[in-house]
Amino acid sequence: MVTKHQLQSEQATLHYTKTGNGARMLIAFHGFGQTGEAFHGLAKALSDSYTIYLFDIFFHGDSTWALDEHPLEKVTWAALMEKFLTQESINTFSLLGFSMGGKFVLATLEAFPEKVNEIFLLAPDGIKTSMWYSLATYPVAFRKLFKSMIAHPNRFTTIARTAHRIGLIDKGILRFVESQMNTEEKRKRVYYSWVVFRHLSFDMDTTSKLINQHNIRLVMIVGKFDKVIRPRNMNALLGKVPNAHLEIPHTGHNGVIEAAIQILKNKDYLHPKPN
Repeated sequence: MVTKHQLQSEQATLHYTKTGNGARMLIAFHGFGQTGEAFHGLAKALSDSYTIYLFDIFFHGDSTWALDEHPLEKVTWAALMEKFLTQESINTFSLLGFSMGGKFVLATLEAFPEKVNEIFLLAPDGIKTSMWYSLATYPVAFRKLFKSMIAHPNRFTTIARTAHRIGLIDKGILRFVESQMNTEEKRKRVYYSWVVFRHLSFDMDTTSKLINQHNIRLVMIVGKFDKVIRPRNMNALLGKVPNAHLEIPHTGHNGVIEAAIQILKNKDYLHPKPN
């Protein structure tokens, strides 16, 4: 059975879909430009092992953020997730996040490390912050320039193509970014996602300590040909978690979710972790 639900607060509305009939709980967060529907195939594959909660992140699907450019604070996210856990009577759970959803996995881990059984990170954002993200979200002058690109996309195109020409970004990144900025609606979503989520940053020493101390199983899946989230950048976390599992399928960024279906089904990752 698939059912739709929502969390409501003064600051936000969070929509999520509940599916599956497994004994274990899995909370999943999608990537940029997606909704929880991006995990439809994965949820179907895991439905015997997990009851799955597929969230729509703010500015995606039906989830909304009422505070304009005011940043989402970790304490606000923790309060929302506490309300969700109470609403669904969840005591312990697993986490899964793809790309941008990785930040929400890490934020949830920080808030409830004692409740987390395992973490599946698929080409996750949040492990290593890019120079471009820092420029676009922190200095006020750069934020204003970035916001102006919503109405004046030619400014973005000029900057992106110049960066490619002088070797700061490769062709794959340029194509990916252009595909996410080719309409005004998409440009608004990029801007508000980057700016509102700017306080969701993580120290890998702290993250790894939580994972190790609470004996949380960590499975990382990153595409060998991913130009957006590179496998080598995951070492900032993997190097600090001795028992982590790393899988590198032969795919790019957009193929990681599909690759994860086969990896998680064919390995023993879906079995409860040993005590």
